[in-house]
Amino acid sequence: MTRYLTPWRISLLCLITVYTDGFVPNSSAVHVLSFLNAGLFPLDPADKQWETHYLPSITELEEVLSCHESSVPGRTLWDLLLKKLWSLDSLDALEWFFSNHLPTLLTKTREQLIQDREDGLAPETDGMRLSRSSPLGAFLWSGFVNYRLPTYHVYARRNPSNGQNPIDINLSTQGLDPTSPLSRVTYSNFFDNNEEDGGIVSLKDAERLVEFQVGELQRLGGRVPDEMRTQLKRIMTSESSVPVLMYYLEFLDAWRAGDYTSAFDNLHRYFDYTMHSNLDRSAYQFALLNLAIMQADFECFSEAISAVQEAVAIARESHDTNCLNFCMSWLYHFGKAFPEQMQEVQNSGMLGNEKEGLSFLKAKSKETDMWSLMSTTLLSEAKLEMQQGESLASIMESFTRASQINVTKCLSTPTGAYMTLQSTFYARIGATHSAWLSTEIFRECYTEGHPYDDYVKSTFRNCQILAQRGNYREAFARMNKIEPERLRAFKYNNIWTYYSGLLQLTHHIYRDDKVAVEHIICQLQAIQLLDFDMRLLLAFLTIEFTMRQGDHGRALRMVEQVSHCMHPENFDVHFQIKILCLKARILENTGHAERGFSLALRATAIAYRSKVLLDLWEAICALAAALLGLSEFDATAELVEGIMPQVLESEDAALVARAYSLLVDANMGIAGGTLGTSWEEQQGRKEGKIEDILGQTEMMAKKAAVMHLTGDSVLANDYAAKHLDLRRRRDTEV
Repeated sequence: MTRYLTPWRISLLCLITVYTDGFVPNSSAVHVLSFLNAGLFPLDPADKQWETHYLPSITELEEVLSCHESSVPGRTLWDLLLKKLWSLDSLDALEWFFSNHLPTLLTKTREQLIQDREDGLAPETDGMRLSRSSPLGAFLWSGFVNYRLPTYHVYARRNPSNGQNPIDINLSTQGLDPTSPLSRVTYSNFFDNNEEDGGIVSLKDAERLVEFQVGELQRLGGRVPDEMRTQLKRIMTSESSVPVLMYYLEFLDAWRAGDYTSAFDNLHRYFDYTMHSNLDRSAYQFALLNLAIMQADFECFSEAISAVQEAVAIARESHDTNCLNFCMSWLYHFGKAFPEQMQEVQNSGMLGNEKEGLSFLKAKSKETDMWSLMSTTLLSEAKLEMQQGESLASIMESFTRASQINVTKCLSTPTGAYMTLQSTFYARIGATHSAWLSTEIFRECYTEGHPYDDYVKSTFRNCQILAQRGNYREAFARMNKIEPERLRAFKYNNIWTYYSGLLQLTHHIYRDDKVAVEHIICQLQAIQLLDFDMRLLLAFLTIEFTMRQGDHGRALRMVEQVSHCMHPENFDVHFQIKILCLKARILENTGHAERGFSLALRATAIAYRSKVLLDLWEAICALAAALLGLSEFDATAELVEGIMPQVLESEDAALVARAYSLLVDANMGIAGGTLGTSWEEQQGRKEGKIEDILGQTEMMAKKAAVMHLTGDSVLANDYAAKHLDLRRRRDTEV
């Protein structure tokens, strides 16, 4: 593999000489220069036709140039390029082209101009001169011959007076043909390998291509596309010289594919090469950081912490602030996901408390102009404030500062995390429509060029809101529309499977499909995600299902287990309120309304103080249910009626139905016709909109009882029949 010079680069040089000779008219100059720039400048991430621009065939050159007329009448730019290509009729001519002709196209250096002035030579004013550049590396003559060979018949027809041997003019001079032994030894019988050699690339091209792919994998996640993998394999196996960065690309691809052994081997191989070749001695600490991230993804937590601690130590010793900032940021987020694994780090005092860690990252990222890390740290600060129930103004300030950095510093990567977290914030304060718009804007405007996991998470948040409204069909359709290419990475496929399973689980719990629910729970529990919030969501859904089965003792034990999993590092006021509300419901359903009242009151106070409004409405409903169990019907009705407008704005069909059910029971109690105190009668909740079979059955029973009390026997019988139909349907599905 050549270092830099390739057949198509020779063609580009010939095209440049055509341009500098003045044969390109003004009308075609922009097109020619654009084509040259596309082949000479670094890879563009937005360029979907990289092979056409960076590895064009001779026919693609013809397509570009044959449609443009030259300054020579009757000749296109393609005709002039052919003439220039075929003027290189031997290796001698190629050497002359580089040694004698190309230097005349370049502007002279300052030293050369001074020497010319001392020699009394007048400055050259004729012709076009280009800024200085020089081709690097070696060139394979047979590759160039093969590259231009398909155009021989066109050239010979257009220039019959310049007839020459299609391979080397020296063969004709010596009376040799292409089949002679000397020709075969010199040109390796290139006719048999014409198609393969036509796309020869240089080591420089291969390095640029691999660098581009590494950048894309680091920026977007995912894996190397199959088409690109085929091209890379062809390039890398064409010669023995392989870019060292290729091993890092193989590491990233194997890591995303879930192949621990290959990822581990390729990572060691890459950094062994970089260390031994003295390319970058500072790469050692980054190797350890990569190793820590990979070990954590494969749940080797002790090895991950050991590796990152060593990386921190070396980064501090070598004053590598960039690596140190990345290590501290990763440690912070790892500690939020797995606080039980961070005991050793916490004891060492490396991070301090959470606020100290974030303050350190903000200060250091600003000092080193690491704006992406600065934006991510501000988002982490906003999330921490949300979890601790701090001021809404302070949270919005962190969002605004992060947004300002993203806009002024032209950062696109943090956008997905920013809008997903912002959607969560809006949902917590009860602004469900704003939460919906945040996810919709990201899906519509920021899908391309952003990390795949951000897109999957944003889509799930979007589908959560749809399911909350009872629109399961569209929610499932949106999750299934995610392109398989985005899910080729093992981690992203796990995330998508987990999120889709949560949506299915919610639907089947409401439909009271016990077999499906147990099957999905078993599958989801086998998937270990780093996201602690998602693990808790599965736990809460499992508790909800257990309560619906009437096993309140087991449900209470599960709630206690979840509460024990809460650590200061992953504490969230939202989950604290949720746990208190679940405990209050369990106590209410088991006839301990007094104990449930105190828990519900505590949850209401925490939600009110933290301004977590959606949780506040749920806590007030739990408080109203406890009051209902104490036969405080007027207080129950007053509480629920006071929050009903906000509950309707939340677009949570389950919460709306629960509030209406409480109003029904309160009004029945006020009228002196309570329906009893059993859990089945008191726990009417969701509308048919979310397909809650149990809730629909209970509501039909209540409607029948109300109609019976009002003396409307026809409607009472009708509702009773529907109640029996729903019970039969429920028993059939179970």
